[in-house]
Amino acid sequence: MVANTLLAVQQQIERVPQLVSQNFKPVLYGGIIAFLFTSFLVTRLIQRKKPAPRRANSPDLEKPSSRKPTSKGPERTPGVWTPVDFKWPDPPPYPGWDVYKTDPLPYRPFKHGPYHITMGLRTMQWDDWIELDNHYLKFHADKKRRIEERGATHCRTAPEAMDGAIELLEELCDYLPQRYPTLYRKTPVGIDNIVTGECFNVTQRPLPEDPMQTCARLVQDDLAIMFEGSDGQYYLLAGAILLAGFWRLSDKFGMPLSEIHTSGDVPGFKTKLEKGMMNFFRRVQPNGPVLRNNYFLQVDDELAWSSSIGAEDGDHTQAVGWDTAEKNKAIEHHFFRSERQSLRRLPRSGGVVFTIRTYFEPVTAIAKEPGVPGRLASAVRSWGDDVSKYKGRERYQDVLLEYLDEQHRQQVERGVIGENYAEEDEGRKYPY
Repeated sequence: MVANTLLAVQQQIERVPQLVSQNFKPVLYGGIIAFLFTSFLVTRLIQRKKPAPRRANSPDLEKPSSRKPTSKGPERTPGVWTPVDFKWPDPPPYPGWDVYKTDPLPYRPFKHGPYHITMGLRTMQWDDWIELDNHYLKFHADKKRRIEERGATHCRTAPEAMDGAIELLEELCDYLPQRYPTLYRKTPVGIDNIVTGECFNVTQRPLPEDPMQTCARLVQDDLAIMFEGSDGQYYLLAGAILLAGFWRLSDKFGMPLSEIHTSGDVPGFKTKLEKGMMNFFRRVQPNGPVLRNNYFLQVDDELAWSSSIGAEDGDHTQAVGWDTAEKNKAIEHHFFRSERQSLRRLPRSGGVVFTIRTYFEPVTAIAKEPGVPGRLASAVRSWGDDVSKYKGRERYQDVLLEYLDEQHRQQVERGVIGENYAEEDEGRKYPY
């Protein structure tokens, strides 16, 4: 029976060419066309329903974020941390790094408006914890001078935070020689700086200086460690803040996280940031480091402390602020200040470490980059009243925006960028 069926099927197949050629050729072709057209429509509908692929680790820091925690630790009593057995992966040497030749990374953490207030966190790769470049020797000299002049007020560790500060120092002594072997060499007692000739013993007790001060000598970053209290608040109990520009460790030391931000009039903190920030600090784990970037404009060329907002060595009874800054100074006095901040929890002490690396350049220099003047002008114009006051826009906006607009016009005129650069720029990898 099966054989008969197969024979019948074969006979019908053999008749297909004849049938097509005689009567059904138009029908067959029409059917094929209809099938292909239907398949095309179905494919398009499926593609429209699929979410667009997201760029890994590069969210827009100035738009609301739905970032979820990469890891969440077990429930625990506030202020109590049980050391965990975690060791970050050994970093490879930074490819081709040279203390004289490696340029700073060109962070440009601003976009065309509108401006949104968010924490703006993105995942950090372990290899990139500390960034050093050919500005290292200048930063090192500035820090050394400021430690000699005012180390006791700018580098401090509370007694209850000493173990965390030493833990941070030990981690730097482990990480830096691996990542920057042409600058640092690990020794049985600590670390040597090959270029400056400094040798640091981190095993002797007591240590020769505050451990946060030693940490400051090793990197270009400012450093701070927050520790959780029994009330669930995080307190600034260890820091080396030498090149912050706009704030002093002595004003914030010992404060809880919320008060640090409210005392500094951080825009939108209570309404948009506080809850998310407190939740983040509570849940962040040693295996979940993150990064964020921010930016400011400054109307003097002083990296360590912006004298335009007031004297660094006042009696601390008179608030510093933008009201003291000279209005509309020449564009040559405008500087772009950007911070790259990393946050991670130390596995032994449980402290949350901030590294705060500052990048500092003349506005006239970054405005030469394609698209930057137009994008920065749009970002500055999009600030709300609270952000504008916090960033001091009223003191420099007239000169700054006129200059940026003219540079943007010239870039369009020369064909460096298109007239619709704002739309074309949407695909730019953030925060560069």
